[in-house]
Amino acid sequence: MKPWLNSIEYIRGVSMAGVVAIHTGSQYLLNPTPNIHLVALFEVVSRFSVPIFFFISAFGLFYRMNFDEPFSYAKFLQRRLKAVLIPYLLWSTFYLLHDNYFYGYQLFPDFDYAAEIYFFGLAKYHLYFLVILIWFYLLMPLWIFLVKRMTPAKLFLLLAAQVAFDYWSSYSGWLWQSVNSLPPDSLLQMFLKWRLNWLVLHYIFVFVLGGVLGIYSEKFFTWCAAHKKIISATFLIALTTLLGYYYFLIYVQNFSPTAAVNTAHQLSPPGIFYTIAASIFLFTLFQFGKLPAPLQNFLSVMGKNSYFVYLAHPLAIHYLALSLGKLGLIMTAPNALIFYVATIAVTLSVKLLSQKFFQAFRR
Repeated sequence: MKPWLNSIEYIRGVSMAGVVAIHTGSQYLLNPTPNIHLVALFEVVSRFSVPIFFFISAFGLFYRMNFDEPFSYAKFLQRRLKAVLIPYLLWSTFYLLHDNYFYGYQLFPDFDYAAEIYFFGLAKYHLYFLVILIWFYLLMPLWIFLVKRMTPAKLFLLLAAQVAFDYWSSYSGWLWQSVNSLPPDSLLQMFLKWRLNWLVLHYIFVFVLGGVLGIYSEKFFTWCAAHKKIISATFLIALTTLLGYYYFLIYVQNFSPTAAVNTAHQLSPPGIFYTIAASIFLFTLFQFGKLPAPLQNFLSVMGKNSYFVYLAHPLAIHYLALSLGKLGLIMTAPNALIFYVATIAVTLSVKLLSQKFFQAFRR
């Protein structure tokens, strides 16, 4: 039995903080004159946060997998879908009812519309992640087949294919024209339109890489320990490159901050390399670095409760934004930072207090 890795828990905590930063940044971008450097912190520096969850999910799965025993696909799906599918359906329904009450949306005008919402994760802006994760779980036999046969050369080819595919999916004018030219009620148009919400090809490399490193975790950690300076330098170069792309779009191409962050995202070529560099850097930092005790405790608490924070933080964002409006405050840079901290604090407090309540109730 392999030992538990605190580094995975810490990465979950950092990644969850990054996800909240991205969604706080979306609120801050409603300010017509946002501070572009704070936007960079919220929306660019944190861009590794979503794909790194696929990385650590695969790492954890393959790290714990016993290849001397036959893989039970049925048992695997039973466990994973219970942990993901049921919460996804419940929270999707909750957000639909909640937003219907507040905004007066027509809840389910017909069956096809309801199927589209649940199938593509459209009930709330963050739930698409669970849809992609479910698809990764459904295709687990394929990932086992690929990971067990992966070599450095094949990984390099997969990375090249990943960069090419994500570039085509994100920036191809021909693809956008093709999607818009299809009948709006056709299945093909729907699947292409919402391709970022379900198509695992957008994140296949980072998932497979996580699986390979999970299998060869001892060799991976030995390599990390011997190359800490190179790993840190590579991370800084990747971060600088992505930030440089963002500032280039603003200062040279005259993009708006919103357009810039929607272009310099995690599926852009610099974004893909930033995700890879951040994944390896954070593993190295948390596996071999010495963190202050308060930071360790915070990351541990965030990591253990990251699932609830992920599911519930849009609710905190909604009510905090309402509170700002009632107080007559606008989303200035200082208010945005306070908003970010408050979103994490509120969501995490609700989870911890509810845990204490149920523990006391069971007694």
